[in-house]
Amino acid sequence: MEKFKESFNIADDIVIGHGEMVLFSGPCAVETYEVCARVAESLKETCERLNIQFIFKASFDKANRTSVNSFRGVGLDEGLSVLDKIKREFDLSIVTDIHEPNQAKPVSDVAQALQIPAYLCRQTDLLVAAGETGKTVKIKRGQFMAPEDMQYAVNKVKSTGNDKVCLTERGVSFGYHNLVVDMRALPTMRQYAPVVFDVTHSVQQPGGAGGSSGGQKEFAPYLARAAGAVGVDGFFIETHPDPSKALSDGPNMVPLHKMNEFLTMSKQAFDLGQQAKIDLND
Repeated sequence: MEKFKESFNIADDIVIGHGEMVLFSGPCAVETYEVCARVAESLKETCERLNIQFIFKASFDKANRTSVNSFRGVGLDEGLSVLDKIKREFDLSIVTDIHEPNQAKPVSDVAQALQIPAYLCRQTDLLVAAGETGKTVKIKRGQFMAPEDMQYAVNKVKSTGNDKVCLTERGVSFGYHNLVVDMRALPTMRQYAPVVFDVTHSVQQPGGAGGSSGGQKEFAPYLARAAGAVGVDGFFIETHPDPSKALSDGPNMVPLHKMNEFLTMSKQAFDLGQQAKIDLND
């Protein structure tokens, strides 16, 4: 199976696709500046010590919540204001979700990477608008998509002349509030672009908590180690100082005080995966 060989810069000091681990991490949603700042400060210190490239993540809007009554976020203007402050005060790169084509330009003025949610990975106008910003476009594989079909999402972005695209694996859904991760999807998608493994949403139970999503975070270490050993370019991990009080995705988040241990383990698995080279078709 041929591996996509091109790397690219997400930011001046962050390269994906050349064998060095990239971490996309932060709270699921922008709740307050204080929560974001606490997470950013802690993760930056940990990643510098472990030699992990770090991009801060938080969403200004969660447009795909299970219930209309669920917390969606603080909105575009306030959310981008918080993210811009985190970027400047902690000298960090930013990734955040967009849900509509008209969000691409204002978000690209703050963020170094635009994330396309899994449910929207086939939306041509959204992918093209993201590509036209010239920023990195991080596409999550839809729970309904075959891994080989993600090449067409990549091609939609590249049709704009922007080659800075990476894919994210977060499991496939058969309904019944469950997601299943097929590790074969990682090398399959790695033919088309660098691949990031979404630890958090792979253990999510969509709609499984009676109008909101549940999660089985106890399985997160196993999936992270497996994906790292298979060979990925980075990890997407949501974290919070107190997941029980998080306003979104708390049941599947890694507690902030556990991230040092979790990232140490993930980095070891990542390094192992970079060494695993064997082709049975030779």
